Amino acid sequence: MRPMESSRTEGILQTIRVLDLADERAIYGSKLIADLGADVIRVEPPDGDRLRLRGPFASDNDGEEHSLYYAYYGSNRRSVTIDLGNARERETLRQLALSSDVVIDTGTLASADIDVFDLLEAKPELVIVLVTSFGSSGPWAEYLTSDLVAGALGGFVATTGDVDTQPLKAYGELNFTTTGLYAAIGSLTALRHARETGEGQVVELAVHEAVPSCLEHVLMWGWFHNDLPMAKDDVLARRGSLHWSDMYEVMDASDGSIMITTTPDPMKQLAWLVEMGVEQDLLDPKYGDPEQHRMMVMRMMEVLRDWVAQQNVEDLFFEAQERHFPYGWILSPDRVAQSPQLEARDWWMNYQLGAHIVRGPGAPYLLEEKPIRKESSVSEVGADTREVLEKIGWVER
Repeated sequence: MRPMESSRTEGILQTIRVLDLADERAIYGSKLIADLGADVIRVEPPDGDRLRLRGPFASDNDGEEHSLYYAYYGSNRRSVTIDLGNARERETLRQLALSSDVVIDTGTLASADIDVFDLLEAKPELVIVLVTSFGSSGPWAEYLTSDLVAGALGGFVATTGDVDTQPLKAYGELNFTTTGLYAAIGSLTALRHARETGEGQVVELAVHEAVPSCLEHVLMWGWFHNDLPMAKDDVLARRGSLHWSDMYEVMDASDGSIMITTTPDPMKQLAWLVEMGVEQDLLDPKYGDPEQHRMMVMRMMEVLRDWVAQQNVEDLFFEAQERHFPYGWILSPDRVAQSPQLEARDWWMNYQLGAHIVRGPGAPYLLEEKPIRKESSVSEVGADTREVLEKIGWVER
């Protein structure tokens, strides 16, 4: 069956055509652009994109299984099949690239022996975003990566886990999602430049460089640990949920978990504990000495652990909100799916699985004037090949 219709005339990027040659390292970037209304053409081999076979799976009303992964990441594109083993079809791919405004590629062009600079010579205003695992130069240039390897070599995994555990992998593929977001940003930034100057360019993006760009204070700790009084080494030791400042920690309540912090005002937090009669020894004059501020904060966190353990997590969260304390209730995915805030914002999107519609994650932004697509569908393999090739005036295969 044909997927449900999704308009290609709506959205802030409705005038843009993108050739999507991305694998999981950058597919989130082409998804973001597609959801904003661009005409995104995804090239697949004749037997279909391998990402269509990626779980988890759900069955539609007819019992046919569909990839939930691909329903999310592969939606709102037109599907064109190309056999890279065929010289004529490799030329078809070249023509598709030249008919586009942006190409997001993770290696397909090179596999088809298509030189990106030849494409730029033929169409100077073209933007080509090349996403690789480690970049086009350097000793690791030829290496590939999975999301886990990317997080490990990028320094992210080393920050996870507790003092007595091995490093942990974050759930999902946060490293590739970050790279995909950067691919979208790089695409649209270069396209803006091309529209203003007529000059396209090759944008190079490496997963290995995207990951450590998010390490924030982890790298700062390594470089400037001599200036930090709490530092014992040039590497921040794994410490579970406890923040490097010792002022933020996920604590267990009586029926769940909640992120607790003494910031922004430890004295205001102390007043709350006194009000509840659970301050223990925090009123000892020694904690009033400014030179003992760190000792006071660490002791307050100990007292908070004892107090929080006796509290109902939901009641504590809303009480903290009323008092303007930035506590964070740790919500399970099923609770997030029931979030009244997301529901009130009409955040969720509908994704089609065959004849079945499921609700799934929405966009990371809200545009008032030209909204994103709220109905997402996945084209059947090669369903749009004839239409797309006729549109660019290319000879039927």
